[in-house]
Amino acid sequence: MTDAQKQACDFVRYVLEQICELKDKINVEPRAEEHETIIMAQVDESEMGRAIGKEGQTISALRTLVKIVGARGEERLHLKVEPLV
Repeated sequence: MTDAQKQACDFVRYVLEQICELKDKINVEPRAEEHETIIMAQVDESEMGRAIGKEGQTISALRTLVKIVGARGEERLHLKVEPLV
């Protein structure tokens, strides 16, 4: 895991812990794709609404910040949030 990936994962985990009530059911990890890295964030299914935010504003802001962290580390990072199964 590169420094930018670690920073992005730590940042996403911190923000989701502040938003969600079920902090122990948050999982954030990087997944390498062909030309980019996907930061996979999983939250409890009941917390998806909080993670996405009203009209998607929260997830949109998080995605923008993750891209900025990646750009600083000269990497292509993207954020994907899905329910924990």
